[in-house]
Amino acid sequence: MKKILTPIVFTASIFVSAQMTPVGIFTRHADIGNPKIKGDVIYDTNEQSYRLKAGGYNIWFNRDEFHFAYRKLKGDFILTADMQFTGEGKDPHRKLGWMVRASEQDDAAHVSATVHSDGLTTLQWRRLRGAYMRDPEDEIRFSKKSPRIIQLERSGKTYFMRAANPGEPLQLVGTCSSTDMPDEVLAGIFLCSHNADVQEEALTWNVRIELTVPESYNGYRDGALASRLELLDVFTGRRKIIYENKDRFEAPNWMPDGKKILFNQGGLLYTIPIEGGQPEKLNTGIANRNNNDHVISFDGKLLAISHHREGLPGGGSTIYYLPITGGEPVLVTDSTPSYLHSWNPNNKEVVYVAQRLSKSPVYNLYKKTITGGPEVQLTFNTRTHVDGPEFSPDGKYIYYNASESGTMQLWRMKPDGSAREQITFDEYNNWFPHISPDGKWIVFLSFLPGVAPDDHPLYKKVMLRLMPAGGGAPKVIAYLFGGQGTINTPSWSPDSKRVAFVSNSKLLE
Repeated sequence: MKKILTPIVFTASIFVSAQMTPVGIFTRHADIGNPKIKGDVIYDTNEQSYRLKAGGYNIWFNRDEFHFAYRKLKGDFILTADMQFTGEGKDPHRKLGWMVRASEQDDAAHVSATVHSDGLTTLQWRRLRGAYMRDPEDEIRFSKKSPRIIQLERSGKTYFMRAANPGEPLQLVGTCSSTDMPDEVLAGIFLCSHNADVQEEALTWNVRIELTVPESYNGYRDGALASRLELLDVFTGRRKIIYENKDRFEAPNWMPDGKKILFNQGGLLYTIPIEGGQPEKLNTGIANRNNNDHVISFDGKLLAISHHREGLPGGGSTIYYLPITGGEPVLVTDSTPSYLHSWNPNNKEVVYVAQRLSKSPVYNLYKKTITGGPEVQLTFNTRTHVDGPEFSPDGKYIYYNASESGTMQLWRMKPDGSAREQITFDEYNNWFPHISPDGKWIVFLSFLPGVAPDDHPLYKKVMLRLMPAGGGAPKVIAYLFGGQGTINTPSWSPDSKRVAFVSNSKLLE
C-alpha cells in the first residue's frame, strides 16, 4: 500500500568556529547580551555535531547573556536534538537547550526549552520585550542527570517542550502561548554558564529542524515535502544525513556489499554511496512506476520490486524480480494489487500483501515462488488490516503487523501461517518489522495514537523503535517527522549495527 513517487542534491557542511558566520545548519552564531566571557560553536562535519562554549550571567529577569547558534524560521516547526553538558560544571543551573527568539536584543521576547545541570527541565519564556521571565510551577526534574533528548515545537502560536532519556518516548514538559513573537523568529541551540566569570561547554548532536505541515495536509494531494536519507547506529543513537532532495524519495535498502543504499524516487530506483554523493539510476527495464516495495534476496543476487501496471485493480501494483545489478524484470504475480515485502531465505519465494476480493477493502498476506505456481494465502482477515510481512533470517518465522487487537501491533507466525502470536503491546500503532541480519533485533516504525490503526500516512510525528526479535520492551532509537516511505523495506546494514531511513521536512530557506 505504497504509492509511487523524483533530481538530487547532496548537502555538504562547513567546519567553522568564528562568530557571526554560518555553522552547520545554522546561518549565524553569536553572543547575546555581551557576556564578560565570550562563547563559540564548532561544527564537526563528520559527526554532524556542535560543540558549544559560553559564558553569561543568566537567561532570566529582563535581560539575557548566552551564546546562540540560530537561523530564521517561519511557520510551524519541530526542533529536536541530543544535548549533553561537558564536565562537572561550576554552577548547577548552567543552561542548555533550544530557543525561539524574537531578535538578537538581550531583552527580546523568547521561548526556551531549557535543561539545567542539576536535572531541572523546564519551558521558560519572556512574553514581551523587556518583561521578566516566566516558567511553569510544575517543573520536571530528571533526578540529578538532565534528559538527553530535547524537543521544542511551534504549532500556530503555541510552543510545546518535550524531553526524554535515551530509549524512552518523549514526554511533555510544558506548553506556552500568547507570547509577543513574530512569524519569522530566530531558532537554534544555546548555552549559558549561569556565572559571568566562568565558561562552560556542551555537545549537541542529532540536531534536526523539521518544518512541519498541518494534520490535514495530504502529501499526495498538496505536494511532497523534502526528504533526507539518514543512517542510524541503533546502539549509540547517532544519526547522519547523507543525502537531501527537495522532492519525496522513499524506502532505503542497504546493498549487500554494505557500501551503497538503494531507494525509490519518481517511479525509478537509485543507489547512492553511504558517504553520500550523486545517486545513480538502477536499470529496471520496463518497470518505471516502482513504489517503495523493493527487497533484496538473502543471497544478495536478486532484487524483487513492485511496479504499477496501467488500468488494473488497486493501481496495478505487481511483483517482479530482476538481477541485483539491474536488468529486465520477470513477472511473479499477475493478480493485482500485490505489494511486495520480503524474500524467503531460500531465495525462491516472496511474501506480500494483496487484496483479492473486489468488493472487500481488506488485505491479507500471501506467499508465492518466483518461478510460478499458485499463491498461498497465509491470513484470512475479513475486517482488520495486516501488512509488512518479513521472514526471519533463519526462515522459522514471518513477522508482520496487524490491527486485530484494536491498535496496529507486531505479530509473528510460522511460514505456513500457523502459531500466530502478538509481540508488541502498547498504545502506539506499530508498522513494518525489520529483522536484523543476525536475527537478534527488530526495528520498526511507530505512529502516535492519533493516527488510525490501519493507516500509515505521510508527514507525521513518528518514532523508530528497537526490540529483541523474540519479544521484549521496545526502546526508542529515533524521533522524526515521516511515516509512509520512512522504513517500508528491510534497511539493516549487513553487520546488523545500523539502519537507513527517510525523514521529511519542508525545505529550509
